[in-house]
Amino acid sequence: MNIHHLELFYYVARHGGITGAVRNMPYGIQQPAVSGQISQLEEFLGTTLFHRRPFSLTPAGEKLYRFIEPFFTGLEAMTTQLQGGAVHQIRIGSSDQVLRDHMPELLQVVRKKFPELRITLREGYQPELESMLAQQEIDLAVTLTERKPPSGVHSVALLELPLILVVPSSSPLTDAGELWKRDKILELLICLPPNEALSKNFQQGLRRLGIEWFPSIEINSVDAIETYVANGFGIGLSVSIPKTRMSPKVRSLPLKGFPNVVLGALWRGRPSPPLKKLLDELQARARRLTG
Repeated sequence: MNIHHLELFYYVARHGGITGAVRNMPYGIQQPAVSGQISQLEEFLGTTLFHRRPFSLTPAGEKLYRFIEPFFTGLEAMTTQLQGGAVHQIRIGSSDQVLRDHMPELLQVVRKKFPELRITLREGYQPELESMLAQQEIDLAVTLTERKPPSGVHSVALLELPLILVVPSSSPLTDAGELWKRDKILELLICLPPNEALSKNFQQGLRRLGIEWFPSIEINSVDAIETYVANGFGIGLSVSIPKTRMSPKVRSLPLKGFPNVVLGALWRGRPSPPLKKLLDELQARARRLTG
């Protein structure tokens, strides 16, 4: 068997399909190339290794994956050991705002203690990051969280953030309550997808008021929401983050009485020394922001 084909199959099986495999390969490769080479492997073996939609391994695929998994899983650690060093790696998933505005400074502190630390950063939001964590694609997720984390996941709350509406600076609105008095809200609502904690809490608050206002534009970036509001597309849903300035083109309206959201850190198992250090720094930064 072609060893490279086996490596591709390992990533496909581990990450639940070709898309996940391409995203997590240690080198660049396109989906058509992976698909073509897996087909060659199946043709050589004379059997189907997995069903494409929905993804699931066949009995033959399960058998082959169990055989090759120990080798490919341990390959990176063995390489590092033979090169004479300990394995220190952190794979972090978070929003673009956290990765851009907060993580660089925190990781600089961690790297002073672990100078050989290898870092992987993945952008995403709550459901996507929880899925990555469950599939062991990341070691740490920093994201808006539900009050109770998924089964098998450890969590620590970092910040409790109040909800806000983001309106253009030129908007005549001075209070969110003005919207609730209308027979119908005509402005378009711009927000994160409905399975995000932020959107869930907002809709929960609207139901308490007996108000119906559903999203017209869904974006998976809080920064992008602010940009679209500034360009006149509608009213955005966001959170108030301590010591963070908004664009002069927009301003915020507090959502009084709406449930806050929690920004938390999620991880599985016992944290490695670098991850433990990063968790300590995250909590310290959260205390500084609220102090």
